[in-house]
Amino acid sequence: MSPLSRLRPRALTPKSRDAVHHPVFARFYARQSVAVEPVISVHRKALLAGLSGRVIEVGAGNGLNFAHYPGAVSEVVAIEPERVLRELARSAALRAEVPVDVVPGVAEALPVKSEVFDAAVASLVLCSVRDVPRALGELRRVLRPGGELRFFEHGRAPGTLMAATQRVLDRTVWPPLFGGCHVARDTLGALREAGFELGAHRAMLVPAKGPRLPTSYCVIGTARLPDAP
Repeated sequence: MSPLSRLRPRALTPKSRDAVHHPVFARFYARQSVAVEPVISVHRKALLAGLSGRVIEVGAGNGLNFAHYPGAVSEVVAIEPERVLRELARSAALRAEVPVDVVPGVAEALPVKSEVFDAAVASLVLCSVRDVPRALGELRRVLRPGGELRFFEHGRAPGTLMAATQRVLDRTVWPPLFGGCHVARDTLGALREAGFELGAHRAMLVPAKGPRLPTSYCVIGTARLPDAP
C-alpha cells in the first residue's frame, strides 16, 4: 500500500501546505545546507544506518537525508511544511534509491494514520517545531509499538556561558532570523518526558574543529517506543 493512501485528508488542504512560510530563510538554508554537507553527510549516514521497513521523516527540509537511506527501507514518508524546501525535497526524492513520498504537514499534526511506521527520523528539526511535546506525541502515535526514533539535533550547550548566550538568542533574534530555530532546547530531556526510552546516543561538536557556535552542540542517537502491554 502506498504511503499516500494512509494520509489524512487534512494533509492536502491549502492551510496545511502553508502552515510554515519562511521563503527567504528556506532559500538561505537550501544553499547553506549544501555548502556544509561535506561535514554533515557522515552524521546523516550514521543516523540512518541499519534502518528498515517503513520510515517517516519529519522536517525533511531539502531532502539531503534521502541519499543515505539503506536499501532495506521499503518506503519513506517525508513531511515538510515549507513550500520552497518541499519542492527541493521532491527533486531529491526522484534521485533517491528508496521510494520517498514528500508531503505537506507539520510535526505537531502528522497527516498519517496511527501505528503504521517501523521507524521515525528527526534530523535538525526539533529545534524549530512550535510545540516539541506535541510533535513527539505525534511521533509516538504514528510509530508501531517498539518502533525506533533516530534523532540528530543541536541544542543546549553544557557550559554555563554558552548556555546563557543560547537562551538570550532564543528569546530575541535567533528564531525570527532562522526560521523558528531555537538553539537551547534539551532534546534528551524532551524525549524522556515524551515517554521514549533512550538508546545509544552521544554528544558532539559540529563541526568538530574550529570556533564553537551556538549551533555547534549536537546530539545523535536512538530512542525507542515501549512495546505494547
